[in-house]
Amino acid sequence: MPLNQILFLIITIAVVVAVTYLVTFLAQLRRTAREGEETLIEIKELVKNLRETDQKIKTKIDEFGEMIEASKKTAVNLSEATLFLTTKVIRPSSRYWPILFPLLRAVWRRIKKKKGEKNGK
Repeated sequence: MPLNQILFLIITIAVVVAVTYLVTFLAQLRRTAREGEETLIEIKELVKNLRETDQKIKTKIDEFGEMIEASKKTAVNLSEATLFLTTKVIRPSSRYWPILFPLLRAVWRRIKKKKGEKNGK
């Protein structure tokens, strides 16, 4: 076997090995690219869902802010009403309570007594 044939055989084997390696590499690269495209599609869907969720959360936060403002207004109004009742109604009338309570109790007992008589007949 001459040297040229041996070199040709070695070069042929090297080319076959290189082409085989290149084909397997390109096949793997193709699978990776396909998986990358699928992953990108999933990522786009997830981003879309994330945007929808973000919008819903912002809407709920806005509604919650309005509810907090309404609660603040209610608390302020309740505080003002309580202040009015204590300073203008209850405190000035407290000196008459020792007279009013026994009178109201007597009236209440009389009302209960009349209802008892009506129910008994």
